[in-house]
Amino acid sequence: MVTAVYPGSFDPATYGHLDVIRRASVSFDQVIVGVLHNSAKSPLFSVEERVNILEKATKSMPNVIVKPFDGLSVNFARQNHAKVIVRGLRAVTDFEYELQMAQTNRVLAPDIDTVFLTTSLEYAYLSSTIMKEVAKFNGDLSKFAPPEIIEAVMLKMYEK
Repeated sequence: MVTAVYPGSFDPATYGHLDVIRRASVSFDQVIVGVLHNSAKSPLFSVEERVNILEKATKSMPNVIVKPFDGLSVNFARQNHAKVIVRGLRAVTDFEYELQMAQTNRVLAPDIDTVFLTTSLEYAYLSSTIMKEVAKFNGDLSKFAPPEIIEAVMLKMYEK
């Protein structure tokens, strides 16, 4: 059984993230979505909220598990007996950073490979930052994420 981890902040998750999760779930026996607690950032949602939102959004994918984590992705992969780290690429601009991270991870954990999945073209422009910016000005989010994520984003924006 091949387990892969897909680490990220997912603040909030978008159709692009869900596209990568869905495609990874077809390629690997088990996909563990790792929701990163990054103390250097000020996220819109808490780690627990992001985990809950992603669990709802991936409920139709039986081999997908969502877990919180902090620290290095390779350590999270090892803790979950994963042999693969999945990373999504939207555009060429993502590649340089992601390649550097993959090479660093390879030095830290030579037994864990990184697999890049290019986001489907229809989501190549999309990021959590863009989604939050559109939400801030009450724009239409229907092309960015499924209803359960949009609802959570709008409720959180309303709170602020």
